[in-house]
Amino acid sequence: MSTIFTFRRLEYFIAVGETGSVAGASERLNVSPPSISAALAMLEEDLGAQLFVRRHAHGMALTGGGRLLFNEAKKVLQSARNLQNIAADLSNQVSGVLRIGCLQTVAPSVLPQLRKDFETKFPNARICQTENHHAGLLEALLNADIDISLTYDMDIPDNIDFEPLIDLPPYVMLAPGHPLAAQRDITPAELAREPLILLDLPLSSKYFLSIFKAAGVTPRIAERSKDMALVRSMVANGFGYGLGNIVPRPELAPDGGRLAYAPLKSDLPPIRLGLASRRTDYTARAAEAFCANCRDMIAASNMQGMQKQSPNKRRAANES
Repeated sequence: MSTIFTFRRLEYFIAVGETGSVAGASERLNVSPPSISAALAMLEEDLGAQLFVRRHAHGMALTGGGRLLFNEAKKVLQSARNLQNIAADLSNQVSGVLRIGCLQTVAPSVLPQLRKDFETKFPNARICQTENHHAGLLEALLNADIDISLTYDMDIPDNIDFEPLIDLPPYVMLAPGHPLAAQRDITPAELAREPLILLDLPLSSKYFLSIFKAAGVTPRIAERSKDMALVRSMVANGFGYGLGNIVPRPELAPDGGRLAYAPLKSDLPPIRLGLASRRTDYTARAAEAFCANCRDMIAASNMQGMQKQSPNKRRAANES
């Protein structure tokens, strides 16, 4: 049995089950497709059972038995990672692989900096990163697919711990020539007749729309997009205004267009960015070190787009 359930084979098997193809698993694991295919074939031969249905041009789907093995294999690999973490802790080292999730709208501004700083300080540790929307990150935490998530304090389940790091008030992004761009702040009522390019992600859109609802205003949604980069470019080209919580540096859209930012007045509390993790009796040293590093960098406002001063004041400073 030990030759059947090697950790490497299980890792390949899980990657194919999650991505739905050998090619997807190959890209994720940086392992050649023939190696993964061979490992799966040996696993199926040793078990005497078919684990996948091969669908031409439609990838691979788990069989009923394959699904049962998939669920148990994930638990086995998680237990193995826990053992590695405990061994590293006993040797008083910060080492091993740490699986970090981050909001896809926040990741470009903070994740590369956090990863570089952490891996520089702890060369025996390595971060495996993933980006998703808020609901997807919470699901990944509950399924033990990631260890820690940088996300917002919205609809956090009881079995997830959340440590707030920084308040991120809402802001309005506009084309520089827009009549409202020169104001120090903007109210929902002033935006009522303006076309909104809405970031249409689970909970994010709910949060932004709740600001208008609390002010008794119905926004005029002109376009919806799940990509913040596209929202910024649409705004820079004059299709409407956008809403966000992090001001990028430099204040340009991906297509090079300029953007102006102003705080959005709201009676609601600002959204909080923080660290989410599964509630457990044991936390690996690597996870503790990563969280401490996040506190130092984010809570101290050393990260791009997370200065405690308002976007308005920073823009004025940049123009002076």
